[in-house]
Amino acid sequence: MIKLVLTPFFLGLALMSHFPVAASSLDVFGIYWVEDRGSKVKIVDCGDGSPCGRVYWIDPASLKPGETPESVKAKTGESVLGLRILYGFEQKKQDWRGGKIYSPAVDKTYSSRLKRLKDGTLQVKGCIAFLCQTQIWTTDKETD
Repeated sequence: MIKLVLTPFFLGLALMSHFPVAASSLDVFGIYWVEDRGSKVKIVDCGDGSPCGRVYWIDPASLKPGETPESVKAKTGESVLGLRILYGFEQKKQDWRGGKIYSPAVDKTYSSRLKRLKDGTLQVKGCIAFLCQTQIWTTDKETD
């Protein structure tokens, strides 16, 4: 009798493993194309469970003549490639909040929120006070 009860359960588990499961809104880790597709950002664990993002790749075609991804500098003089641009997030019920996003192009840091959407894209918000701009970053399928 027990064997008959468990068999459908295990069959269901086996079938579930062959279908994609929607990502949790808190699972923001991975490599993403930024919205203009001029660069990629790699988001990893900062060491405390919260997300940190660094510029992982820069499209050479998006650069000025004579520049290379390795030679591009932020206004602070730091190399943009490898630069930490996302940090300081706190986990909430459905997203990550209270973090910062740094824009090396304008040398400004904004309040930020991160949330993985049901389709696997990443919603990235940058805010000054109550004014926010939202970008949708897409997963880099080649490296995920």
